[in-house]
Amino acid sequence: MIAYAASMNLPVRERLGKAVTSMLFAGVFALFAGMLPADGALAQNSNTPNINPAPTVAVEEANLAPLTTKSHGISLYGDLKYGPDFHHFDYVNPDAPKGGKLIQSSIVAFDTLNPFTLKGSAAAGIGLIYDSLMVASADEPYAMYGLIAHAIEVPNDRSFAIFHIDPRARFQDGSDITADDVKFSYEILLEKGSPVYRQIFSQIEGAEVIDELTVKFTFKPGNNRETPMTVAGISIMPRAFWEGKDFSKTTFELPVGSGAYKVASIEAGRRITYERDPDYWAADLPVNRGQNNFDTIQYDTYLDPEVQRQAFLAGEYMIRSEHSSRDWNTAYDTPAVERGDIQKEFMPDNLPSGMQAYVLNVRNPLFSDRRVRRALQYGLDFQWLNRAMFYGAYSRTDSFFANSELAATGVPTGDELALLEPYRDQLPARLFNEPYTLPNFDAPNGRRDALRESMTLLNEAGWEVRDKVLVNKETGQPFRFELIIRQPGLEKIALVVKSRLKQLGVEMDIRLIDTGQWVNRIQAFDFEATTFWWTQSLTPGNEQRVFWSSEAADQPGSRNFAGIKDPVVDAMVEHVASADSWDELVAATRALDRVLLWGDYVIPQWYLGGDRMVWWNIFGRPEDVPLRGMSIMRWWFDPEKAAKLQMGGN
Repeated sequence: MIAYAASMNLPVRERLGKAVTSMLFAGVFALFAGMLPADGALAQNSNTPNINPAPTVAVEEANLAPLTTKSHGISLYGDLKYGPDFHHFDYVNPDAPKGGKLIQSSIVAFDTLNPFTLKGSAAAGIGLIYDSLMVASADEPYAMYGLIAHAIEVPNDRSFAIFHIDPRARFQDGSDITADDVKFSYEILLEKGSPVYRQIFSQIEGAEVIDELTVKFTFKPGNNRETPMTVAGISIMPRAFWEGKDFSKTTFELPVGSGAYKVASIEAGRRITYERDPDYWAADLPVNRGQNNFDTIQYDTYLDPEVQRQAFLAGEYMIRSEHSSRDWNTAYDTPAVERGDIQKEFMPDNLPSGMQAYVLNVRNPLFSDRRVRRALQYGLDFQWLNRAMFYGAYSRTDSFFANSELAATGVPTGDELALLEPYRDQLPARLFNEPYTLPNFDAPNGRRDALRESMTLLNEAGWEVRDKVLVNKETGQPFRFELIIRQPGLEKIALVVKSRLKQLGVEMDIRLIDTGQWVNRIQAFDFEATTFWWTQSLTPGNEQRVFWSSEAADQPGSRNFAGIKDPVVDAMVEHVASADSWDELVAATRALDRVLLWGDYVIPQWYLGGDRMVWWNIFGRPEDVPLRGMSIMRWWFDPEKAAKLQMGGN
């Protein structure tokens, strides 16, 4: 249900390393730096000591009153696909060869190796060094299997969760991973980490060490179907390393992690290199088979997107996701592509596309009136942009859960209507009677009708045009705001929006800033308007509080960039987080989606429904792409291909 690790519209989209849940807590903010999380999990291996994950059994102990179930995995709804003795995930090649050096790129000049706080820009790929108690499979909507914990024990009401740590589990310095380290990781994130963790952990009452290899998390009263899985995704850190250090500060001290890769070297702001830990205790376990195949992974920083693209074409790094329709259609007409040395493929996905949009910060009084925000929808002529600039590649985003059955459509009915009905007097009447729509300038008289509606709304909200300038009727203050963007390619699109808004008398200033400055400003909510992409998972849940809740609106570093404070949104978020079945989740998500849409907090943009991928033809990859999409951590260097192009060697 957690969708953080695939959040922003970064140069290399997070699907390249799609472990949505398992690596979430390996730095909520590392995603700003283009973090590439690694898949990985733990299950029984015939070549290792006989420490089998416990079969699914009912257990009742004197100190654990409710009947509990102990298992090698846990699912949000329904059964687990993989049994306790499975050999490997279906979507990997268990015989993939190991070796070589994978070079990727980042667009952020990093200044810290601590991804857990608001301070600084974390190094790309830093999630590679951390493992979690359990990890999500990529071919189930939401199921997790043991990694550091070989078994989980939960009661029927999921009021607590007990994690049984694998006795073989070790940190990268060779020290044992203990229950105390798990408790420490939770508490240090809660006390010293980003304020976002306080929301993510809001349903956790506390952690208790039962013995050296057993830790119990107790949850607050209420529906906690997802909470054990939230805990299972926490990145585990060694108490011994962090004690005596200021966890809240930026640092270049090489951290001791728990994952398959460790930091080998850094050049501050320019480059970071990871090496596969030769002593990684879980390297040969079944759910790690076929993954973590590269000996070395390096991220090089390019501050200019065009330079970044040219570096790829020159063979300076090996794989990229292309976000420009123009460049996808024109920039790769090169001999290397014609020869097949560079592979170019659009990869459709099965994931909700979420919401990519211009975000209006309603903390600014200029945007506090919904009628004003609705009027500004006039500024985006999607149909023209799609024809003139996007090669017809995109669909208009008309939902916060676009490209999925979770999206609200038509008018509310059935269970969705039942959720919204108690709040009828707090919602626009039209919400119940007509679908939410966006301006269609290609419709007959579409542009004129949209302009007329926008001007009517602005007049009703207290604005009028004087000498071609929209001003406040009472103060005479012009309607003027600033849009901050971080990619030069976005400026051309913003200029089109600027010209459309000019017809309303609205003046929009465009300011291009570097990615690091942009990250710092949006985390502090120091902007009037910007672009952002909220990606969503197949099973939304607790993370929706961080996206939309009133509490998150006051927490720097949250994803409630719009500053939404709406009790109806809060109520719908709680319905999503507490859904007991798939049908309940669908109804609650659609209700939340509908309320957000009718709030007009954003100007929706567009979505592709997949990834435009280009890579040097030196890789092998599994034939099957699972439900959650492709991950380069399941790819490997093909020895013959790599030798032919003389790439991929250490």
